[in-house]
Amino acid sequence: MSDVTTYQNYIGGAFAPSASGETRDNHNPATGALLSRVPESDANDVQRAVEAARGAQKAWAARPAIERASYLHALANKIRDNVDHLAAIIVAEQGKVAGLAEVEVNFTAEYLDYMGQWARRIEGEIIESDRPGEHMFLFRKPLGVVAGILPWNFPFFLIARKMAPALVTGNTIVIKPSEETPNNCFEFAKLLDTLDLPKGVFNVISGGGATTGNALSAHRDIDMISFTGSVATGSAIMHNAADHITKVNLELGGKAPAIVLDDADLDLAVKAIKDSRVINNGQVCNCAERVYVQRGVAAAFQQRIAEAMQATTYGDPGADSSVDMGPLINRKGLDKVAAMVESARQSGAEVLTGGQVADLGQGFHYEPTVLAACTPEMDVMRDEIFGPVLPIQVVDDLDEAIALANNSDYGLTSSIYTRDLNAALKACRELEYGETYVNRENFEAMQGFHAGAGKSGIGGADGKHGLYEYTRTHVAYIQT
Repeated sequence: MSDVTTYQNYIGGAFAPSASGETRDNHNPATGALLSRVPESDANDVQRAVEAARGAQKAWAARPAIERASYLHALANKIRDNVDHLAAIIVAEQGKVAGLAEVEVNFTAEYLDYMGQWARRIEGEIIESDRPGEHMFLFRKPLGVVAGILPWNFPFFLIARKMAPALVTGNTIVIKPSEETPNNCFEFAKLLDTLDLPKGVFNVISGGGATTGNALSAHRDIDMISFTGSVATGSAIMHNAADHITKVNLELGGKAPAIVLDDADLDLAVKAIKDSRVINNGQVCNCAERVYVQRGVAAAFQQRIAEAMQATTYGDPGADSSVDMGPLINRKGLDKVAAMVESARQSGAEVLTGGQVADLGQGFHYEPTVLAACTPEMDVMRDEIFGPVLPIQVVDDLDEAIALANNSDYGLTSSIYTRDLNAALKACRELEYGETYVNRENFEAMQGFHAGAGKSGIGGADGKHGLYEYTRTHVAYIQT
C-alpha cells in the first residue's frame, strides 16, 4: 500500500485535493495492481480551475510571445531530465511498451520546443483597402481560456499538443486527463510547478467524463474546448458547447484504410502495415485499421502479414521491456475487440492468425489477429476496432479500393502502397481523408496538420495551422 501514490489537482499554481474529498483508483492494465488515487473532481473544482485560468489570462497574454515561449523551452528541458521516470509512469498506467513510452516523452519535449519557436512567427496581415487613406490590419489574438480534455492512448504527448499552442498564443488552459491515465499528467504538473510560471496559466483537474468533463465543457467561461477521443463524447461536448457558442476542436478517431496494389513493395507494405497495426497495442486512431489489397498480390500479402503478426510478441511491458505489444486499456476495450472478431468470424471472415483473448493469467491482452475474406458489411471493416486486429478485403483495382475506403463515417488518415506515382497521386486526390501516407507507416509530423473529415472531427492540430486554431482574428479599419 505504501507504493500507491495519492495525487492532487493543480489549480492556480498549487496542489490541492478535490472539493468533494473523493478519489478514484487507478490500476495497471497489465497486472491489475493499484497504482494511485486521484481526485474525483466536481463542479466546484471545475469552477476554481476556470476562475484561476480566467484570472491569469489577460496578464499572460500581455507578455511578449517570446517570454511565454521561454516557459515551454524550460519545461522541455525538465522533461528531458526525467525521461526514464516519466516513461515508467506511462508504461505502468497505460500498458505502452517501454520504447514507445520513451519516444512519447522525448517527442513531447521536442513538441514544446517546436511550438515555442513559433513565438516570433505568429503573423497578422495588412489588407489592401477599397478606400483612399484607409489601412486594414488583421491581428491574431488569443481566445482566452482553453479546456483540454485528453484521451488515454498518448496521454503525455497530448498534454503538450493542447497546452503548448494555447500558451504561446496567449491563452491559459485547464487540462482534464483521461480517468484511465491521470498519473502522467500530474507528473507533468509537478515538473511545471518547479518553474516560475504565473499562477493559473496551467491547471489540471482529474475526474470522470460524465462529471468533471461535462462540467468543464459546459462552463460558460471556457472559450475553446480541445478534445481528443470518441465520437460519442465529442458529440456530447458539442452539445454542451452549443449553449455558449464555444469553439470546439475535436479529433474523434478513424478507420484508416491501407491500399496495397499489385506493384507494391511487399516487404515495405507488410512491415509498415504491421507496425501501424500493433503500435500502442493497436490503440491509435490514425493507424491502419483495414486493408484493401489488389487481387494479384492478395495471397502473398495475406500470408506474409499473417506471419508478421503471428511473430509479434506481447505481455506485460513493465516486466519485459522487449515485448512488441502490451495490454488493451481495460476490460471494456478487450471485450469490444473480442466481440468484433467473433462477429466477423460468424459472418464468414477467415482467421489467419490470432482471434482470441490471450491467456496470460492477468491483464487485458488480445492476440495479434489477421482476418481475411472480409466484406464491407462487417463491423471490423466499418467501425473502429482499437485493438491489434487487421481485417483484409481483396479488390480488383484502385478505383474499387478508393470507393470502399471512402465508404466510411471517418476520414482521418489513409495510406497506399504502390510504385506508380500516378496511382499514388490519384489516391491523394480522391481519398476523402485529412492525411494520406504513401509507402510509409501512418504517423504524422509535428510540422504538418493533423486533421480529418466526417466523424473524425473538426479542426486540427500541429504546425502553423494547428497553432492558429488557438487564435481569433481582429481586423482594424483605420482611416487617416
